[in-house]
Amino acid sequence: MKKLMSVFAILGLGATLAASVQAASEDAIRDRIKPVGEVCVEGMACGSAAAPAAAAGPRSGEDVYKATCFACHGTGAAGAPKLGDAAAWAPRIDQGLETLVAHAISGIRAMPPRGTCSGCSDEEIQGAVEYMTSHSK
Repeated sequence: MKKLMSVFAILGLGATLAASVQAASEDAIRDRIKPVGEVCVEGMACGSAAAPAAAAGPRSGEDVYKATCFACHGTGAAGAPKLGDAAAWAPRIDQGLETLVAHAISGIRAMPPRGTCSGCSDEEIQGAVEYMTSHSK
């Protein structure tokens, strides 16, 4: 950096250009080390992105399934009935929607309470159950 500033001084560009090079270098450093994200904890104000998400309302059953339920119900992990497997879902569907939703909320066998969506509302859980059962008949 000192050599570059000396070259500017020799060329008659002076301190103004040298200071501008230094500032650009500092900006480049700041840009390289800036955070790539932030952690937002539910219930805390977390910048402008948190407010629109909360105002958007509940997610659809399909959105919840794709974001969280798919990990097990898309792969059959831990014995979870796979989406679209009518034979695996039939005895569960026969128990009724209310029972399935209750099991999804409180957990059953290897499935933890709310599956892997601890931040989902009861309405979102019900939507996900309805989505999975409607695609598994």
